[in-house]
Formats: sequence, structure tokens, C-alpha cells
Amino acid sequence: MTKAERRGPLIGLTILDLTWVLSGPFASMILCDLGADVIKVERPPFGDVARTTGPYIGDQSTYFFSINRGKRSICLDLKKSEGKELFLRLAERADVVMENFTPGAMDALGLGDDVRSARNPRLIYAATSGFGQTGPDRSRPALDIIVQGMGGIMSITGEPGGPPVRPGVSQGDITAGLYTAIGILAALQERERSGKGQMLDISMLDCQIAILENAFARYFATGEVPQPIGTRHPLATPFQAFPTKDSWIVVALSWGVENQWELFCVTIGRADLIDDPLFDTPGLRTKHHEVLEPMLNEALSQKTTDQWLREFDAIGLPCGRLNDIPHAAEQAQVKARGMLVDVEHPDGFSLKIADTPVKLGRTPGGIQGPPPAIGEHTDEVLTGLLGLSREEIASLREAEVVFGPLPSPVGRIREHEVALEGFGS
Repeated sequence: MTKAERRGPLIGLTILDLTWVLSGPFASMILCDLGADVIKVERPPFGDVARTTGPYIGDQSTYFFSINRGKRSICLDLKKSEGKELFLRLAERADVVMENFTPGAMDALGLGDDVRSARNPRLIYAATSGFGQTGPDRSRPALDIIVQGMGGIMSITGEPGGPPVRPGVSQGDITAGLYTAIGILAALQERERSGKGQMLDISMLDCQIAILENAFARYFATGEVPQPIGTRHPLATPFQAFPTKDSWIVVALSWGVENQWELFCVTIGRADLIDDPLFDTPGLRTKHHEVLEPMLNEALSQKTTDQWLREFDAIGLPCGRLNDIPHAAEQAQVKARGMLVDVEHPDGFSLKIADTPVKLGRTPGGIQGPPPAIGEHTDEVLTGLLGLSREEIASLREAEVVFGPLPSPVGRIREHEVALEGFGS
């Protein structure tokens, strides 16, 4: 998809995206899906390290594919003075610059905030890092699991009495990406009033603290240390996954819905629980869950998940099947909402990936195309944004300031491994 063919509410927004791996690219993916022209600035010779992360289709990383779809790529050596100047000229024409380096990395390149803002006072500069730009840990490296551990979520995930458990997604990175996108949109809105850009400082650890608001609130209110409780809810019961005759079902009684507990008890054949004083209120049911849960497990194990879904739907009880990934993908609701989309790659294959969940009625966005090759759009961007001639770009390429398009690093790494194997034999 060309720049002119993009769709969504953020058409006309230009983002220089220096981010790599997951947290930053996830944020720029959100904005790209909504129509922004995201220009991925990659380093020679291998670009974003995520390009080497499996699984692969041929020489293409599906990990990279899923979060860099629809972006454009230029390959630029920022360690050279000519490369820095090109970047600053691009920043003059951009709305947003994004990076997720260790704090101080851009200053070390001579591309600090004072230099950038002098060239473009309207520039929004979004920096995502493990611990933020301030504080005693600002210079420490951090990956997803590090901030999940430090933030506390692993201490409350898993079964009671069990070891710490990492949630099944990289939510340390993804949560930071979500907050980065939110912060960029907020800064852009403020710029409409002031005409001025500003810096956005997102810490992955801060984001972990923010999403654990209930756990922190409960701790400071009661002094009790939150513990892992499986699929249960700390304040409502029943509100968890239960085994059925053939699989699992998730049931959640709503707060303040009249007679829901009574209807649930009658439906599962345990009307005797209605008048039991141990279970008279949501709070009492939670307090006595160790008594109640085995009874509910036994009752729900008598029928299949499909049978319970029909019966619970009939009484308006919130419930759902506990799906694995293949079954989640096949849900009629997911298909009706168009949430999984086949995207064609120039190498001749297609990959089904998750589309944006932001459904706008008048200016809908969506996946804007496949991911770029390294530096695939170097010439296009330098010509379109800076007006450079073919001769000027050729000179920059000869001086190894700009590159591209370059082949997938996966193939080159494999060739290197083969060569080493041959040498070793």
C-alpha cells in the first residue's frame, strides 16, 4: 500500500520510528493501523533484531511481520555525520519521533532533545524504556520478563501455593506500547492548542505498576499481600474457570444483578446453596470459596461446556468457553468482526494476523500492508520528504550512509552458519 492509499483517522501524520523488538514497534503498529505513515529507521546491515526472531516462513520472521505490517523502512547509519543530518532533516518534517533505547543513547549520538527541538519545535518525541528517563534504575537494561517480575504481576499469577508464573503474553512490552500510543495521541492533541511539541517518557515498570492498580489498592487498604489465586477473582465468587464434562467454561457473576446467584444455583442443580448463610453475599462466597469451589466443580462437571453455555445463556449469566488459540481463532464472533486478516507478502506467501480492534465508523483504519524489507523505502522517503535527487541518494549509498533494500537477515545468518559448519568440518 502506497502512502496515498493509506486509510484511517491519522492520515497525514508522519512518524519516524527508531524502535525495535516489541514495545516500541507495538506502539507504532497501533498508529500505523490507524493511518499514520510510520517510517521505520533501521540500522545497517541487519535492521531490527526482531527480523531474526522465529518462527519463519522462508527467510521472513512472522514475529516481525505481525507488528511491523504496513510500515515503510529506511536504512540509515546514524553514527555518521551525514546520517545524523539526514535524520534531523527528516525530523523537521515529522510529527513524531519514537525510540526505545536505553536512556542517553540518543544524546550519545548527538541527537538529544535540545538538538531535535531546535530543528522542529512542534516535534513529539516518545521515548519508551525499561525504567524511564529518571530515577536510580534509568540506565539498567530491561526486557519484558524483568519488569513483569519487578512490577509484581508474576507474584499474583498462577495457582495458590505455586511458583511465580509469567503471563502467557509479553504484556510488559505490550502494555508499554499501548501507553506509548496513548501518550503520543495526547501530546498531538495538546499541540493543536499550544503549537508546541514535547517529550513523552514511558517506563515499562511504571506501566506494570499502573495496570496492577487493584492489587496495590487492596494491599494499601488492608495490609494483606496479594497472592496467586488461579483463575479466581479476589473480590467476586464465582468468577473463574471451571472444568466441565468435556473441557472448561468461564463463569462470572455480575455485581448488582438481582437473583443471579439464585438462578445460577438452580440451573446447576444446587438450589440448596441459596439459603446457606456461608454464601449469602459475594463477599461471603469469596471468603468461603474453599468450601464452595469443590461443590461448584462437582456440579459443573456433570454436563458438557456446550450444554452449560446454552443453559447459562438462557438465564443471562455471563459465561464463555475457555478456548485454546486455534478455537479462539475459529469463533464466529471473531470472524464477524474481521479480527484475523490474511496479509500477502511479496515473497509469495500470506500470513493471518490480528487486525486493529479500533473500529471507527467514519474513518476506519486497518492493516495497511505487509512489513517492509530493510531499507525498502529509503529512496522513496528521501525523495518524497527531502526532495533528494537520484544522484544525491546514489552518492549517500556509495558513502554507506544509506542502504536498501537489503535481503532478510535470516537468510544471511543461515548462510553464515552454513559457512561456519563447512569450515569446522
